[in-house]
Amino acid sequence: MTITNENCVVGIEYEVKEAGTTQVVDSNKGAAPLEFIIGKGQIIPGLENALVGMSKGESGDIMVSAADAYGEVNPEAIQTLPIEQFAGIDLAEGMTLYGQGENGQSVQVTVKSFDDKEVNVDFNHPLAGKDLMFSVTVVSAREATADEISSGQVGGPAKGGSCGTGCGCH
Repeated sequence: MTITNENCVVGIEYEVKEAGTTQVVDSNKGAAPLEFIIGKGQIIPGLENALVGMSKGESGDIMVSAADAYGEVNPEAIQTLPIEQFAGIDLAEGMTLYGQGENGQSVQVTVKSFDDKEVNVDFNHPLAGKDLMFSVTVVSAREATADEISSGQVGGPAKGGSCGTGCGCH
């Protein structure tokens, strides 16, 4: 089956590198395929758009610009916070911390620097501002079921825990 613009359940095996480098920043090779529904915004738009027209068994290298991946770096997402907000944490430059945002969503920050009064943190995604090169293989492609279309989840409505798409949903 050829992947269409929406309501196709797609499973991919992938490896991603920052464009122009050899360092792998993420991969699921040798693990379960990443499954998602096209048109539901479950993966970065540049990769999703490039998969349209591919078929099961097809492989390719896909360049995704920063704007179509995790966006450009937003300078307003770099903030200075009082060190008291980090009580009990053994801070280190470059470390990643996870917390809860204003609306209850999970947020990830990177510690840029700190002193005895303040901590400079970056709320940008670690891959913001970076062009990415994906090497992908389409492992599966099929029409979504009515339950999958209405729930937006592979396999239909989640029965607790993860929805099974590998998207990190909560």
